Amino acid sequence: MTTLADALSDPRSSARLRAVMAAGTEARPDDLEVLVERCAVEPDLQVREALTWSLVRLPAEVVVPRLVTELQRPEAQARSQALHTLSKIRDGSVFPEVAERLGDDDPGVRRTAWRAAVLLAPDDERAALARRLSRELGQGDRETRLALSRALVTLGEDVVAPVLADASARRGDAVREHVAETERLFADPDAGSALALARARREVALGRSRRASG
Repeated sequence: MTTLADALSDPRSSARLRAVMAAGTEARPDDLEVLVERCAVEPDLQVREALTWSLVRLPAEVVVPRLVTELQRPEAQARSQALHTLSKIRDGSVFPEVAERLGDDDPGVRRTAWRAAVLLAPDDERAALARRLSRELGQGDRETRLALSRALVTLGEDVVAPVLADASARRGDAVREHVAETERLFADPDAGSALALARARREVALGRSRRASG
């Protein structure tokens, strides 16, 4: 008889996905360890999302402590997947452990920690979290900047606006540009990334050149 561990070792992602979906449907706490361990090594994004779904369906009182231990694993994917799953469970009691990963050495883990932290932060921690996240303004590539902007927007304009104003007044051009990008997201959550702005500028320039040549 094929065990869940055997099924999750299948080289076909479709087979692994079926196994994870079946485990989630049955939602047996005995599968917890196998599912969590697979999170650290699963290469397929769709299967990883199914792993999160399956873990969320298990009792939170057994899943949450197990995921918290994953935050100390050396593998970046293990930490990132644990943070992602904790953000879906929405147990605010783990906010301190999640906040410890805000400055993780791995950029992907940091971005996931930002998303998780803003969802889990208690009301009395939101302003402090906004200040902590604002230290990252103006840093990283476009994906990182957009992730930070979206995290800040999730905290709410009433919390974040004073922090952005202070950062813009005290720091350099890169920070001010990132602050402006974040403020645009408050007005239009679908449009305000540096990537979208760069694309729009290229399209405008291309349109102008076409009109000039036509």
